[in-house]
Amino acid sequence: MLSKVKSYGLHGISGFEVCIETDISNGLPGMDVLGLPDAVNKESIKRVKSAIKNSGFLFTQKHVTVNMAPADIKKEGPLYDLPIAVGILTATGQISFEKAGEFVFVGELSLDGKVRPVKGIMPIMISALNRGYKNIVIPKDNAHEAAFIVGITAYAVDTLQETVSFLRGEKELLPVELHSVDEFVEAHVGECDFKYVKGQFTAKRALEIAAAGGHNILMIGPPGTGKTMLAKCLPSILPDMSFGEMLETTKIHSVAGTLDSNAGIVTTRPFRSPHHTVSGVALTGGGSSARPGEISLAHNGVLFLDELPEYPRNVLETLRQPIEDGKITISRAASKVEYPADFMLVASMNPCPCGNLGSTIKECTCTQFQIAKYLSRLSGPLMDRIDIHIEVDNVTYSDISSDDMSECSADIKKRVDNARSMQTERFKDCGIYSNGNMNSLLLKTYCKLDSECNAIMESAFDKLGFSARGYSRVLKVARTIADLDESKNIQSKHIAEAIQYRSLDRKVNE
Repeated sequence: MLSKVKSYGLHGISGFEVCIETDISNGLPGMDVLGLPDAVNKESIKRVKSAIKNSGFLFTQKHVTVNMAPADIKKEGPLYDLPIAVGILTATGQISFEKAGEFVFVGELSLDGKVRPVKGIMPIMISALNRGYKNIVIPKDNAHEAAFIVGITAYAVDTLQETVSFLRGEKELLPVELHSVDEFVEAHVGECDFKYVKGQFTAKRALEIAAAGGHNILMIGPPGTGKTMLAKCLPSILPDMSFGEMLETTKIHSVAGTLDSNAGIVTTRPFRSPHHTVSGVALTGGGSSARPGEISLAHNGVLFLDELPEYPRNVLETLRQPIEDGKITISRAASKVEYPADFMLVASMNPCPCGNLGSTIKECTCTQFQIAKYLSRLSGPLMDRIDIHIEVDNVTYSDISSDDMSECSADIKKRVDNARSMQTERFKDCGIYSNGNMNSLLLKTYCKLDSECNAIMESAFDKLGFSARGYSRVLKVARTIADLDESKNIQSKHIAEAIQYRSLDRKVNE
């Protein structure tokens, strides 16, 4: 007897429909799985057989052939265990065809019949909804993730026995209750606040500009000046995520298996800080199953690289394309996967190998050759893609010992939100949301300079040797500074301040 059960697989952060066809025929007892299964799918033969028996159901003594269609797409992961088990029970007459045909099934099975959670439930549900499916059966431990998708009804099951009882009408299951993201957003309290950062007014100003325009930023300064703390405070002034951004970010973390199962959705902008020993695959994504890397996990948030020159140069060079395009394409022999990677790059570094160049406390012991060699670890094309280079000075004793609080993140965030709202209105028909993502055409439209601004830019271009990309970065930052001033046009003071945020260009040309 033949049965067909609907399931879903994952390709990147999108789901694709899989039809589980099960045929019971005469012949030697056994089970074959077809349709380009990976090693995990091949092992499902024993998992499914044990789960069916240990759940109190009959496993046929005939030959079982399972085909996962379409047969030309590789099937990865254990999420097909539950639909395969339902397909076998349907083909053997223990579940009705009509009832099983009303649902999409996804889930891994334990040997005792327990339904275990799987990765990627949210993208699977969204893809199934887009294809017109109305009902889906998922693992109970994935229920929180399913609670934010409107339009498709999810039923969370704990065991195979519970699933069969539900399909037979012997047990009633309530749909997963839908939740609002507001309760999770309101409950979140930021861990870091700028009010605890002593001094560093120039650095905080630069980070405010970076947050307001979505600009990449590099902080340069001696050890112990607070670069890491400043970076960790940045998320506290970034604009709140829209619901669309939450869903897109959650899909990535769901596929990667890093999603908080208790929350079920990512409501705050990610902050990723990989160690400098990170590999290129771990940073950009890849591996045998083309999983998302750190840059995709930082999508819509911050990627912080501490001590930037300590990262292998070949690893840093892989950032150039995603910084420019906001996405990363991972190519394999049989397929190509694309992941979003629109992040703010925040990096820090010492000014020289000993770290004391420019310090007012300790003397630098490095030679000019050592300093030049140290800076050469960072390529020009990569530095051109970082909008803001800012020097972070040593904090004075009076700053540290003072009991006065600095301006809090909430007040800074109000200015950032105001600037972002101006950009949202400006780019509402352009498909972007911040000045940092402007292309050449938008630069010409919204970054027009008067004669005074042009004179300043021309002088800086000649003296500092800006590249064409560096020139456009200065214009983008100047546009953001003007937005923070609520100025319609870029003024000379905005251009002058933006040029000051190119520290490495000045150092190279001194």
